[in-house]
Amino acid sequence: MTERSAGIVEVIVDVVDPAWEDKGMDVHGIVDAAVRAALAAGTEDAGNAEIGVRLTDDADIRTLNRTWRDRDAATNVLAFAMSEAPVSAGILGDVVVAFGTCAREARDQEKSLADHLSHLVVHGTLHLLGFDHQEDDAAEAMEGLERAVLAGLGVADPYAGEAAA
Repeated sequence: MTERSAGIVEVIVDVVDPAWEDKGMDVHGIVDAAVRAALAAGTEDAGNAEIGVRLTDDADIRTLNRTWRDRDAATNVLAFAMSEAPVSAGILGDVVVAFGTCAREARDQEKSLADHLSHLVVHGTLHLLGFDHQEDDAAEAMEGLERAVLAGLGVADPYAGEAAA
């Protein structure tokens, strides 16, 4: 736990798929840093907050995606906010990241797995804070914030090289 100006933030990392730890990364450190950086950039005060991050596999995230979003496919990251309010004291919610999809995307995009994990955790945490990317303006704002947070973590722009839509 780390002291914040107005509260304590607890990041709980649950490594379900051992493949995450088989890659020699400090997944706990990567996740903790990404959550804290996103919270610091995305809100002035998260209060006493708890965020869970589940590092799982494609089968698990596919089940979650099918159950909660009616999409029968694996995805890279899902975020489950505990409240409709952007920030509230207590449990903010959970971020779930799938190893297979994350590893495949990192390889295809020629990024390190650690950097892609950081990006997906930042992305999911911003969703818990109420950020979204459904509309163009909101997507641009969220992506700009992601770039800034990741730059602060020493991670290159995850959107560099993407073709303009």
